[in-house]
Amino acid sequence: MKIAAANNIVLVGMPGAGKSTAGVILAKELCRDFIDTDVLIQTIEKVSLQHIIDTRGYLELRAIEERTIMGVECRNHIIATGGSAVYSEPAMLHLKKNGVIVFLEITFKEILRRISNFATRGLARREDQTLEDLFAERAQLYRKYADITVFSDGKSQKDVVEEIMNNVVQYNF
Repeated sequence: MKIAAANNIVLVGMPGAGKSTAGVILAKELCRDFIDTDVLIQTIEKVSLQHIIDTRGYLELRAIEERTIMGVECRNHIIATGGSAVYSEPAMLHLKKNGVIVFLEITFKEILRRISNFATRGLARREDQTLEDLFAERAQLYRKYADITVFSDGKSQKDVVEEIMNNVVQYNF
């Protein structure tokens, strides 16, 4: 399968949607480099996402995330974003200019099954915001920026990656 050589594939979605896992597999399949923006933030800041939230607040994490994403200049990469990347329009437009945005959509029920550490996972959210509130709020933003949506409930990572590759082939920028 040939995918345009100058394009990034950017994965967005809720925590637990499989962005990092699918991203690594996709990078191997397509012989591309992989960037996980959450890991990039932790490497730059030298602390966990949860530590940033605990000491500086969730809005500061979002600001750091935006700066980090705006600094990503690459081609031919698979990029897995943090779940809150979609709160930054400048960051999302930056990612879109050299890439196709793939929303890995899962149901709320599936998120509950996959995420057991909601309180300590490093989620950029208001203190009073439940996971269900976060899910409802972000779903609209993921859809707003997505070029492709892949529903991943009940699918293996291999099937998700195959579906991404089959859909991304149509984008030829």
